[in-house]
Amino acid sequence: MADVAQKSSGAALVVGLLLFVAFETVTYYLLRFATSGLGMPDQMQAENTIVSNWVKTVVFLLLHLLLVVVAVLILSNRLPRRYRGQVMGWFYLSLVMGFFLLIPLFG
Repeated sequence: MADVAQKSSGAALVVGLLLFVAFETVTYYLLRFATSGLGMPDQMQAENTIVSNWVKTVVFLLLHLLLVVVAVLILSNRLPRRYRGQVMGWFYLSLVMGFFLLIPLFG
């Protein structure tokens, strides 16, 4: 019976959501500052380039992925077992969120 996973409570999910939003906000502003010197807002790097400022886009996405993976590794070691089930859900949501954060980055 000890192997049966306990479900996280609703309060734990709300706290997880708040921490997720805080992490993504801090990560966005940190990466926006880190990539501010790359490219220009009206830069056209090539006629056939799908994404303008592709260097800034790739660097932003790779740094976001790096920060998210480091956060998951740290959390998976530090959290109690009953909360670890949430970590992968927030990880997948954060991967998708990285692409949506490109909109305000270039907007």
